[in-house]
Amino acid sequence: MVNPSAIPLALLAIVAGHVANAVPPIQPLKSPSYSSRYKDICPAYEKYAKYQHHPYSEGPMKLPFQRPAPQCRTFESPLVEQVITDIGSKMQDKDMARIFENAFPNTVDTTVRWHVDGTEKRSQQPLMNWKDQSKWQGAQSFIVTGDIDAEWLRDSTNQLRQYQPLAKKDKKIFNLILGAINTQAEFVIESPYCNAFQPPPPSGLSPVNNNQDDEIHPAPEPSFVFECKYELDSLAHFLALSNQFYAQTGSTSFITPRWHKALDVLQRTLGEQELPTFDPKLGALNKNKYTFKRKTQAGTETLTLNGNGNPLNSGTGLIRSTFRPSDDATILGFLIPANAMMAVELKKAASMLRKNGDSARSDMLQARGERIEAGIWEHGVVTHKKYGQVFAFEVDGYGSQIIMDDANLPSLLALPLLGFVEKDDKVYQNTRKMILEKKGNPYYLKGKDFKGIGGPHIGLQNAWPMSLLVQAMTSDDDEEILDAMELVKRASPLGLVHESINVNRIKESSRSWFAWANSVFAQTILDLAARKPHLLFGEGASPYTIG
Repeated sequence: MVNPSAIPLALLAIVAGHVANAVPPIQPLKSPSYSSRYKDICPAYEKYAKYQHHPYSEGPMKLPFQRPAPQCRTFESPLVEQVITDIGSKMQDKDMARIFENAFPNTVDTTVRWHVDGTEKRSQQPLMNWKDQSKWQGAQSFIVTGDIDAEWLRDSTNQLRQYQPLAKKDKKIFNLILGAINTQAEFVIESPYCNAFQPPPPSGLSPVNNNQDDEIHPAPEPSFVFECKYELDSLAHFLALSNQFYAQTGSTSFITPRWHKALDVLQRTLGEQELPTFDPKLGALNKNKYTFKRKTQAGTETLTLNGNGNPLNSGTGLIRSTFRPSDDATILGFLIPANAMMAVELKKAASMLRKNGDSARSDMLQARGERIEAGIWEHGVVTHKKYGQVFAFEVDGYGSQIIMDDANLPSLLALPLLGFVEKDDKVYQNTRKMILEKKGNPYYLKGKDFKGIGGPHIGLQNAWPMSLLVQAMTSDDDEEILDAMELVKRASPLGLVHESINVNRIKESSRSWFAWANSVFAQTILDLAARKPHLLFGEGASPYTIG
């Protein structure tokens, strides 16, 4: 394994100058982990990631080392470095080890745009115009998705997931994740219908324009919100970040008045979005609390029927999601993977609150989680003439159904990872067979170079490596796992995992820097190290777990 601290600073400066001639450097962070001394020689990572950097891996692919120099990393943890060494030194496939070396730390290396641990003295000037002085208290962390300087609730939760087991041993990681929960709580309180957010006001970082012409109700504040697509899984991911942290650390540090307020706002939003399109008794139109219209030529970027979406029936127990995790519009608003994730996370949060004496909130969360779960089994399971009983991707409660899967998480393929079903569940196995075949899933794409699940977000020629990683994590078949991992490796010639790959031209990818995909790769390696160590370390190898 390479020791990145051994990279000469002079070499770094040369590389930085080469990459950043016309590219502004990464802005200095208001974080104790970032040294502003070196900011002028740190290239924008979006550009840096497009170039190959020495030293190369010892495998046949000769994959480059793509971590920023230590002086340019946005957060540091000795335990992160230890995991890289522990796993990478044991892996037999040195090219795969190099991708892990680049991918596992990618979130902390590159995406922590702002972090405070709650002990710093902060200027009170930004607070002067706030009516609620309790905002932005304690640890805070703003985690961007990668090449877009905004935070998605979904992405940031998944970007941090591989570090959760380290939080109980590393106070810095503990505070980073605690800060992420606190920051997400502020986002949910202010704009629960939105999916992506600008830098928090006290960060001092400037907001960015998403260059879209949107008409949204309720109208978001553009200096606070980057994009306001209502995606049910965004709220589920806020719960998941908290639930994972509690499960790994046992800490309730995040359960503050602000977190309680965010939870209450989340509950209110779910109540608004479980209402049907028409009143079941009077037949009158229930005006949706949320509408979205965008001036666009892409049908997946806006909602039908004057921004409301297609009608949904009453009495299903399901919750509307007007957009998918891909940020594409739903066709039928009861998105089953998002509902499954919400059901699981509500029940986990209920258990956590019950153990900590909040029986009133616990009972409400438990009841809603059970209601959603029952709705999925009643309305989301349909009979396919070829595959038998399967989970539909979307339904409307009237009997209409969309049969497909999308690579973005949560997905039908990921239902066991969400904790909704066991891998051997018969309906899941039928569904898995269906969505991993071209004749069963219109977005299962296969070309001469690559294969996997894609989705309408990128088009009909691009599959997502993330889908192959989820396929590996939901399989017990060694051959299937190795096949999926080999394809992902071949599709990563720059040593990083991309958003999507052209199935006929494996070197043609979208997004050189996409932290979420790299995090899922890291999570897959950790899963295999614990569950099937022989696939990574050789026959007879002992399982490796972190935390």
